[in-house]
Amino acid sequence: MNALLSVSDKTGIVEFAQALHALGVKLISTGGTARLLAESGLPVTEVAELTGFPEMLDGRVKTLHPKVHGALLARRDLPEHMAALKAQAIGTIDLLVVNLYPFEATVARAGCTLEDAIENIDIGGPAMVRSAAKNWKDVAVLTDAAQYSAVLAELRSGGISRKTRFALSVAAFNRISQYDGAISDYLSALDFEEGNPTPARHLFPAQSNGRFVKLQDLRYGENPHQQAAFYRDLHPAPGSLVMAQQLQGKELSYNNIADADAAWECVKSFDIARGAACVIVKHANPCGVALGVDPLEAYSKAFKTDPTSAFGGIIALNQILDEAAALQISKQFVEVLMAPDYTPRALAVFKSKVNVRILKIALPPGGPSDWDNGRNGVDIKRVGSGLLMQTADNHQLTLADLKVVTRVQPTAEQLQDLLFAWNVAKFVKSNAIVFCRDGMTMGVGAGQMSRLDSARIASIKAQHANLSLSGTAAASDAFFPFRDGLDVVVDAGATCVIQPGGSMRDQEVIDAADERGVAMVFSGVRHFRH
Repeated sequence: MNALLSVSDKTGIVEFAQALHALGVKLISTGGTARLLAESGLPVTEVAELTGFPEMLDGRVKTLHPKVHGALLARRDLPEHMAALKAQAIGTIDLLVVNLYPFEATVARAGCTLEDAIENIDIGGPAMVRSAAKNWKDVAVLTDAAQYSAVLAELRSGGISRKTRFALSVAAFNRISQYDGAISDYLSALDFEEGNPTPARHLFPAQSNGRFVKLQDLRYGENPHQQAAFYRDLHPAPGSLVMAQQLQGKELSYNNIADADAAWECVKSFDIARGAACVIVKHANPCGVALGVDPLEAYSKAFKTDPTSAFGGIIALNQILDEAAALQISKQFVEVLMAPDYTPRALAVFKSKVNVRILKIALPPGGPSDWDNGRNGVDIKRVGSGLLMQTADNHQLTLADLKVVTRVQPTAEQLQDLLFAWNVAKFVKSNAIVFCRDGMTMGVGAGQMSRLDSARIASIKAQHANLSLSGTAAASDAFFPFRDGLDVVVDAGATCVIQPGGSMRDQEVIDAADERGVAMVFSGVRHFRH
């Protein structure tokens, strides 16, 4: 048995080669890999010796030779193939171990030049991988160090199974697809300029090559007649939903996942330094959000906002869930529960509720002030036979961003409530109106064609929950085009309002706020969510 080893990432390659040698496998290698194996005391034949042709062009050409590709591509079950090899004194290569030049890592570095990127485009490696993967019945191809141990185990047990060879082939073609996609993404995003070693890179390339890995098939989609599956990014952001560990409960459904993502993205936007946060989501909209000194208080306040909608909802917390909060949550019907972790006694509370899906997700490093952590950089939406792509709405509003536009100045407490209401409104479907007080949502109006109707719905929900909107802060995700929107939220009880501003009738709305004696601030940014 002959094995050709040519790797850029040499993690574990010496140990793997030693194990192959112990099994009687003849080792063939290239350049730096060959030197490393020889320095480790292993007998190795360099590819140049095999082909009778030296490596050339600074290593650009070394394995592009019939004695390599013929050895990989020849079908052992076809006498004419084997006769052709014999006539040209070509042996067979039965095991190929290749990982590619680090193109993705190279272009991810700040200041990467076009020349650096081009020189890290592997040619011979992908060619060998494709040859071996095509001939999977006769050649096993390894493209990741994580595959070494399982392949060795099969070799020691008598040989690599056809099932494993096929799986290795699929993994190899997937890796080539990922690699070529990364090259295409990079090159088609460049704004080439003669003489500029680091041309500008556009955020949206001329061709987008999505690369996703399937996590699981789902029972069905939004409705039982639809089929569905759950995929993750090739390189997922830390702290994102796809990194969740399910500790118990039924399989997640399509709707569970969509709602869980909405809840998790909202709850992790709150700084844990301000205390525990709890978000309850129903049909993609937060129906209750609150801060508390601990998870119990945060959950209890969030639940009070809309107990009816919370039934069968998705609950997310940004702190470790303890027994006290678990006991309270267990009193309601909950589909999915998410937290960074759980105490053993909290998990014991749900042991008898076997259908409750419990997810453990580590919060991303850096916290909400570091918007690059745990958040997608680009949002994608399927439309017809195309895609809409946009930078994600990761804008974070601070006190310094607020512009007070009314004679009445908001108090320090009101400013905190305005920021809280604004943060919740970001995650509510447009048109969104959110009433808050003391770090708790008091009424949420979502997804209406009219902003007036959203405000009325929020008020009705507060009434049904026996909550008073008197003295609340109100947030509108987009500007009030007329004063009637401002009047509706003030009539409901709001004494301070946050909105983006930017309407042709801003002054009319400001005058209305002054007339009604309420404070109003402009955020300067809109948060439509469709």
